[in-house]
Amino acid sequence: MAKDKTNYSCTECGGSTPKWQGKCPHCGAWNTLVETVAETPAAQRHRFASLAPTSAIAVLADIEAAEVARTPTGIGELDRVLGGGMVEGGVVLIGGDPGIGKSTLLLQALDGLQRAGTATLYVTGEESGAQVALRSRRLGLDQSQVQVLAEIQLEKILAALAATQPAIAVIDSIQTVYSDQLTSAPGSVAQVRECAAHLTRAAKAGGTAIVLVGHVTKEGALAGPRVLEHMVDTVLYFEGDTHSSFRLVRAIKNRFGAVNEIGVFAMTEKGLKGVANPSAIFLSQHAEPVPGSCVLVTLEGTRPLLVEVQALVDSGGPSPRRLSVGLERDRLAMLLAVLHRHAGIACMDQDVFVNAVGGVRITEPAADLAAMLAITSSLRGKPLPKGFIAFGEVGLAGEVRPAPRGQERLREAAKLGFSVAVVPRANAPKKGSRDIEGLAIHAVDRIEEAMEAVRALA
Repeated sequence: MAKDKTNYSCTECGGSTPKWQGKCPHCGAWNTLVETVAETPAAQRHRFASLAPTSAIAVLADIEAAEVARTPTGIGELDRVLGGGMVEGGVVLIGGDPGIGKSTLLLQALDGLQRAGTATLYVTGEESGAQVALRSRRLGLDQSQVQVLAEIQLEKILAALAATQPAIAVIDSIQTVYSDQLTSAPGSVAQVRECAAHLTRAAKAGGTAIVLVGHVTKEGALAGPRVLEHMVDTVLYFEGDTHSSFRLVRAIKNRFGAVNEIGVFAMTEKGLKGVANPSAIFLSQHAEPVPGSCVLVTLEGTRPLLVEVQALVDSGGPSPRRLSVGLERDRLAMLLAVLHRHAGIACMDQDVFVNAVGGVRITEPAADLAAMLAITSSLRGKPLPKGFIAFGEVGLAGEVRPAPRGQERLREAAKLGFSVAVVPRANAPKKGSRDIEGLAIHAVDRIEEAMEAVRALA
């Protein structure tokens, strides 16, 4: 069978040329031409026909809407991130550093689904069937009936999906799959995009839920074209240090659930196990309060988490360093300027190091107040009171702005035994409402008031 013709398309302007060139002849950009399949007019007419049935215009209120049916994987934390389980015909893209546990988690999930009576298929392109079997025995998945296919050619994978018709299929990984229609090597931009598009169409047409495993670049983003994330329904990222036993799975995109939802796992000898109380792993166990430590109630998706923010302020000489792990470095510099201007606390000649305990990354601005109180505590050498928490966004004018869903954060802190809280005034319980039991709440409007409230408590 003759190979389809190929041409080269520009990733900047979309123009095409029959031969590769260093410079795009249409827009003049350099090194932007990638190989693509040159479609015939007939293919352009019929390629998406099966996925786009003709329908009449309807009023939104008249369209019958039903909840999407889900298949639980049997792993509670993974189901939480997915929004309740796998969706028929859904495509999930999961990425993470090498060796962080992607294949381990998916093999455990497929084994659980298979034991529950769901047809599954594990397509491995990076390992042989014997290596996958060895891992399953190491994980204690005895007598597992998961079907395994060691193949990297797209057309053979699609034929296997059509023949076996599994409910859930895992492709490990999309960077190893190649199509005969393209001459470029597996893992190239053209191959990854074309193979992902074919697998997505197969999932939508056949109803098989497909999980694509993706490699990541040195910067931590998914390798391959950015369009890969737009094709799929759900994008999950594995986070965490490979030297730590804890892993986070975060939903970056989810058409069937909440984004930024996280699942917390612990790596054990028998694979990844869900952590029931994740707040415990992000809090250090101090016998007595220590300077430079403040507990923050952050929100990850729909889950409030307690995270300890640590700061160390030390004499830095003429060129002080500002270093943050788990928080944005540029935001740290801004908070130090606000601290100096509005609270009269100067760190101009001091090294400032800020760390979020447990390897978690905090991206929401509600961590501002906790970071500033931890820095002040370390600079003065005075610990914050025992059972103390804080959260709130701090503006450049020194105002303390409210954080979303403040009442849920306060209830989570009270449930875990915390007794003192400094929060934005808008997040404090309203007059006449039921107070949160066991939690003394100090509401503040500005950073100066927060500092005064902490001094009064110390």
